[in-house]
Amino acid sequence: MSSRLSVMPYFALSTLLMMASGSALAQWQGSVGAGVFSVPEYLGSDENETRGWPSASITYGDTFYASVRDGIGWNLLRHGNWMVSPFITYLPGRDDDGELRGLDKVEDGAAAGVRARYSNGPWGLEAATKVPLGGDVDGYEADLKANWRAMLSEQMAFSIGPELTYSSDDWTRDMFGISPPESARSGLAVYRPNDGYLRYGLNSSLSYYLTRDWSVTGLVGVTRLTGDAADSPIVDDVGDKTQVMGGALINYHF
Repeated sequence: MSSRLSVMPYFALSTLLMMASGSALAQWQGSVGAGVFSVPEYLGSDENETRGWPSASITYGDTFYASVRDGIGWNLLRHGNWMVSPFITYLPGRDDDGELRGLDKVEDGAAAGVRARYSNGPWGLEAATKVPLGGDVDGYEADLKANWRAMLSEQMAFSIGPELTYSSDDWTRDMFGISPPESARSGLAVYRPNDGYLRYGLNSSLSYYLTRDWSVTGLVGVTRLTGDAADSPIVDDVGDKTQVMGGALINYHF
């Protein structure tokens, strides 16, 4: 009898640990996949190129998230339908080939910021601001997005929403300015932006769930540059204020 009693606490403890481990594992959700996209050669380009693109995202309950699109974030503040998180993300640069041959290359880097999200049924709102941690861009950038998502059928989901981005004068100068040496090499006029710019657009997606674990998604988006970015010779002379992208993804969900 005494030996049974001595075993019971260990048995109970191991059972609780297994249940806790299973509960924690159940909070992990995500997807992995890949796709092909037609995207502008650079921000402000009038030509698109085809690129393969990875797709990956993972969340732990409503606490942690990581994805190719949103970076890595931690929801430190959660209240009702609101979540606020610091995050780190990838910051793309710009190549110095094609129509931009002769300009300085803008190196890729990383950025850190704060993101606030609000969700209520099919509606979602997001506001974020970020600053570079490295690379060749200075200043800051701020985004505002809205999204509406609905199930069109048991296997098909649709989403659509506008977005608005503001980039500071330093950010604009690094991405769209042209120095005298760059002008001499490229043939584009010298240009020094004095103010930031706005980029506004509309994005939509249509997902079809082949099975419970597999889905295919088509995406289409359009954006337009304004302000000092739109007036840059990089956009006005050899590019275009309006950018269009589209592509398709296949994802495995777990």
